[in-house]
Amino acid sequence: MDQEPEQHRAFTKSSVVIVGGGFSGMCMAIKLLEAGIRDFIILEKSTGFGGTWKDNAYPGCCCDVLSTLYSYSFEQNANWTRRYPAQGEILDYVREVATKYKLYSFVRFGSEVTGATWDKKSKEWNVSVRVLSSMEAEACGTYTVQTKFFISGVGQLNQPYWPQIPGQDRFHGKIMHAARWDWSYDLKGKRIAIIGNGASAVQIAPEVAKVASQLTIFQRTPKWIIAREDNEVKQWKRVLFRNVPFLLPKVRALTMDGREESYEELIRAGSAESAKLTKTSIKFLRKELPDRPDLWEILTPKYAPGCKRILITDDYYKTLRLSHVALDTRDIQTITEEGIDVLDLKTKEGESLEFDLIVFATGFQTQEFLHGIDVRGVDGRPLGDIWEKGASALYGMTVESLPNFGIFYGPNTNLGHNSIILMIEAQARYLLTIVKEVLKAAQRGQGLAITPRLERLREWNVQLQKDLDKTTFADPLCSSWYKNKEGHITNNWSGTVVEYQKLLSKVDWSDFELEGDDSGASPLPSGQVAIGRVVEESLIGPQAMIGGVAVGALAAVSYLVYRNRRRIPLLA
Repeated sequence: MDQEPEQHRAFTKSSVVIVGGGFSGMCMAIKLLEAGIRDFIILEKSTGFGGTWKDNAYPGCCCDVLSTLYSYSFEQNANWTRRYPAQGEILDYVREVATKYKLYSFVRFGSEVTGATWDKKSKEWNVSVRVLSSMEAEACGTYTVQTKFFISGVGQLNQPYWPQIPGQDRFHGKIMHAARWDWSYDLKGKRIAIIGNGASAVQIAPEVAKVASQLTIFQRTPKWIIAREDNEVKQWKRVLFRNVPFLLPKVRALTMDGREESYEELIRAGSAESAKLTKTSIKFLRKELPDRPDLWEILTPKYAPGCKRILITDDYYKTLRLSHVALDTRDIQTITEEGIDVLDLKTKEGESLEFDLIVFATGFQTQEFLHGIDVRGVDGRPLGDIWEKGASALYGMTVESLPNFGIFYGPNTNLGHNSIILMIEAQARYLLTIVKEVLKAAQRGQGLAITPRLERLREWNVQLQKDLDKTTFADPLCSSWYKNKEGHITNNWSGTVVEYQKLLSKVDWSDFELEGDDSGASPLPSGQVAIGRVVEESLIGPQAMIGGVAVGALAAVSYLVYRNRRRIPLLA
């Protein structure tokens, strides 16, 4: 057996602790293994790998990023069955990657990180863990892991947001959140309310409408919606992707180009691209609901596309046509024993509606990033104090007063136009460079603390916010999970993926405060370290690329026909 059993290593000591077993945590683990680093632990409170794709398993759950881009660059998936992958397929992919890289040897499932405290003397983190699995908890309910480097892979979309609606505890029916779906509950014939009209709602509604006797969708603010244009990836295409090595990367590059070009549509209000997107969205609305002009204005936003997340769907508007489906824009006053009381703010007329099930499709607590984890840095300073005026991090990864700490999918790294996996990979390469310096010092018997320099961090964030102020994300006409109550944009990146990848293609040690041992036996890192980047966009232009793909596909088809005639079996 070539896997080292996790329990055979020191249980309460590890060079690196990674919190979260989703795309981020797994990517970091794989990069550590590629660098020959095996002394790390993944702590995951769930029962398996998958992160948000394990947590979110509601009816109709799927990705809004094209499947060609929704995989690691080093593990591109030739077997997606649809243009936009469903939750189950993504979870299967994650498990396959975890198995291939033997990550199950390094993970502790049912392990919730409740806190992490920096010890200045030892230059280590003390990570507090609560065991959630009952059998293991009987032996050890809580424990602490000492680690030289602490990494968060919990992301932005992990803790469900429950709006505080009076009377919620009185409801005699069933209440559930989209991110905590109860599949034991039978939807057939039920009167169902969905609170929210965002990404999860437009996926859930068409599915539950198939079996519900009545469905009411409560909309507070309309969203810009465009057609998903989803369809099956034909078997012959998947055969080509599996058997012609260069084809999938080329198609991925074309997809990457298209998504990067769409950046201007989403981020520049008043641009020709934004105007085109607005026109396309309105045309789609009226085409899908030609006999419901009463809904056109209700469903048309007053803000520019991109300020809130743009939704993609092929069947949400079709669902609103159904006679047993209603869109309700009245104000929710309270939840009663039987349902929901609403009030029309214009006419001041109220109504009591009865339901069997209320679904909160209200998103996540996105502003806190490490929700539920009590992180304390230098001199015991709480992360809540550090981020009192809004979360910020140097390049979205390293945080003031938190030495030897990195965060994936952290402040100002969310995208509205492309795959977050492309950002995650760049972050993993960057953080690996920092981790290696800390571990090299430890091998010499020295401590090393690396923290972003405060002046550089502030300079970076001032410029970042200036750039973001020019984007649709800052539109005062709408509120969104991209920004906090003060209007400070804490979640979104201001540029393209390629710009971010180039930014992280080197580590400049002048960005950091480096504190070593007093012995000074070995010099601290200095200057710049070029680490490169994964180049996934096409470098020869779209037209040339399309031609190349066409020629390659023709050659591949000819080759497959030849193989078939000779009855040579295709590779699985």
